[in-house]
Amino acid sequence: MNAPIGTDRAPSPAGHYAQAVRAGDFVYVSGQVPRTPDGGYTPADVGAETLLTLGNLAAIAEAAGGGLGDVVKVTAYLARPEYFGEFNAAYAECFGEHRPARTTVVAGLREVKVEVDAVLHLPVSPADGTRPPGGHRCRLPDEHEP
Repeated sequence: MNAPIGTDRAPSPAGHYAQAVRAGDFVYVSGQVPRTPDGGYTPADVGAETLLTLGNLAAIAEAAGGGLGDVVKVTAYLARPEYFGEFNAAYAECFGEHRPARTTVVAGLREVKVEVDAVLHLPVSPADGTRPPGGHRCRLPDEHEP
């Protein structure tokens, strides 16, 4: 059975879809963009937009009972190819040593510079009782020192 997952710590969907859906041991997170939980958007550099976007992903992962350490696949969409370096640096900051599979696509995004969707593996009953660390490392843009 599939179960929708949602949290008020990430923006509400803009259309007829869930923030995420659990299907067995997997959680599929819908595309996240750099919007605040109330839906607001303030254009920023690619690094700041990436941190906010991945913070939203982390909030949804936590609502599902996991964290960024449970992400097994990410698809990233960038508005322009020259954003890749700055995006990749912020992405690495959030994920640290954890390296999920990833595809990065240059897409015609409206307004925002980055969007990500993800798949998490969250065993309902882990065989050994352990799971990878779930806490995320992302600092939202306003948490960065000036």
